[in-house]
Amino acid sequence: MIEFVLGESDLVDVRFAVSPLSELTLSLRVLKDPAKYPLHVPWVRRIRDVDTEVLLALSTGRGWTPDFLSPRPLTPFTRIEDEFAALREIPTRTLRRDLRAVLGDVPAVLRDRGRMLDALENYWHAALARQWDRMRVVLEADIAHRGREMAQHGLATMFAGISDRITFSSPVVRVRIAGAEPRRVQAGGQGLTLMPSVFARRTAVPVDPGAPPLLIYAARGAGTVWEKGLVRGPHALAGVLGQVRADLLAELAQPCSSTDIARRTGVTTSAVNQHLRALRDAGLLASQRHGRSVVYARTELGDALVSHSVEQGSDAASPSLPRT
Repeated sequence: MIEFVLGESDLVDVRFAVSPLSELTLSLRVLKDPAKYPLHVPWVRRIRDVDTEVLLALSTGRGWTPDFLSPRPLTPFTRIEDEFAALREIPTRTLRRDLRAVLGDVPAVLRDRGRMLDALENYWHAALARQWDRMRVVLEADIAHRGREMAQHGLATMFAGISDRITFSSPVVRVRIAGAEPRRVQAGGQGLTLMPSVFARRTAVPVDPGAPPLLIYAARGAGTVWEKGLVRGPHALAGVLGQVRADLLAELAQPCSSTDIARRTGVTTSAVNQHLRALRDAGLLASQRHGRSVVYARTELGDALVSHSVEQGSDAASPSLPRT
């Protein structure tokens, strides 16, 4: 059991952040054992021209990676260029210490610092850079959802919604991670940073027990990153709203940005925004700006309307029984 003990200042400093370097690091687990991550197999199959010898050596069979590859972000939305620059400034002794903490003896292939760092940067550009905008939208949508949960229902409900492995009984956040050494970490004014991930299956914390409190968790809607096209809205709903708006409402079972929907459908962002605003004005969607995106999600009324339309469609499609 991992325990984070939050003081008064930490309880109001539970914050979210997005880290492209952390996503790169967690994706190494997928690269190492794609069978455990079926949602990401289409992406893995497209990866070419990377230094797999180095990349596979950075992750253990259990998916653990050295802490220097998952730093706690200093800002909510870090840039990969800044993270790579900071990575190149880390002393070699720190890199070796973190590698030993996870791998034991450092493999020969990881003793060449330059090759290791070059392999990571090349991997980003070859495998992740073109996908990052869509990944970022999913991560920001998750943060918007968690933020609403925290504001409306409190920390305990928000943490419970992240994973059944996380519980919060003020002032302690408890995380069950199989195989991890039990520890009790006093936040001591450092707050607690929560990072959603497209590639995480469950939860993760730093290997170093003295590291600042950080919790990585699986983001909602991660599988939608690789989806193409738009969900088709129920016929009954299309009859009221029109097919385009019915499709958009059906699509937003998971929060999403207008930019991402436009990218997936080939419709201009301005046209998508016009429809989304109309649905929001009708009370079927809620919107929230997060980072550079405006994220939309269905309201309870929107959920009810879609669910009812689906049920009505199912009833209409079913043969009626003869009356006796």
